[in-house]
Amino acid sequence: MSLPAAFVSVTLIWSTTPLAIKWSAAGVGFSFAVFARMAIGALLCVLILVAMRVRFPLHRNARQAYIVGGVSMFGAMALTYWSSQYISSGMISVLFGLSPLITSLGAALWLKEEAITPSKLAGMLLGVLGLLLVFRGGFDLGAGAALGLFALFMAVVTQSLGLVWIKRIGDDSPPLAMTLGSLVVALPLFFVAWWLADGHWPAALPERALMATVYLGVFGSVLGFAMYFYMVKHMAAGRVALITLITPVMALLLGHGLNNETVLPQVWLGTASIVLGLCLHRWGTQWLACLPGRGR
Repeated sequence: MSLPAAFVSVTLIWSTTPLAIKWSAAGVGFSFAVFARMAIGALLCVLILVAMRVRFPLHRNARQAYIVGGVSMFGAMALTYWSSQYISSGMISVLFGLSPLITSLGAALWLKEEAITPSKLAGMLLGVLGLLLVFRGGFDLGAGAALGLFALFMAVVTQSLGLVWIKRIGDDSPPLAMTLGSLVVALPLFFVAWWLADGHWPAALPERALMATVYLGVFGSVLGFAMYFYMVKHMAAGRVALITLITPVMALLLGHGLNNETVLPQVWLGTASIVLGLCLHRWGTQWLACLPGRGR
């Protein structure tokens, strides 16, 4: 696949994933929806690994990375699906837009791999401001929405710190093997969560919920990540980072247009603050260097 095609594909997948999460849980319950998605993703991963003869390492670092990846995947996705009962799909995408900021902060404090420069700090503060504005919009939508936003924020923190932990382990397994290893660890946890929360096969599988679950299992859980890692390997980091700037806005528009979701002014302001914070965090140092007198 060409890099522009991969960029467009990942942007579309990440923009539509929050809406697909809401649709997949409608009529079947959030616990069954996320378990079914992960089961489809795991099966597809096995088929691709076998067909492409991708190695599946089982050395010590690989096993540690699979465990960390699986546990963080379970925590992040379980909280995300639960919160989708109370908040809009657009809000899901907006809060997950904070993940680069949280990941960077965790890496700076835990891995000591890069300093927190003034521009990065300014970006993080704008991200916090955006988070507060989004939460304010959530309070206006009721207590359930506020609780859902808090659960979703914890999902973002769980996923971001899980990525930092995996990087600390330093495993060099192929991305597809890492995805499968994480799914193998997470799948039993999702099954237990479904069994405890519901434990019953849905009496009916609405067509839209079924299609959304298959879409998430194939594209959201496997192909989207495979294309993302492909871009990370072959594209400049700055261009890849553009995806996190585009998806929150697209997800808000899709949720409003296709699912009649209410988007309050505070949410739009919060989204703008988070996007600006991401820009400052990623390119602030370069922008400052281009100012007159700074490059001398």
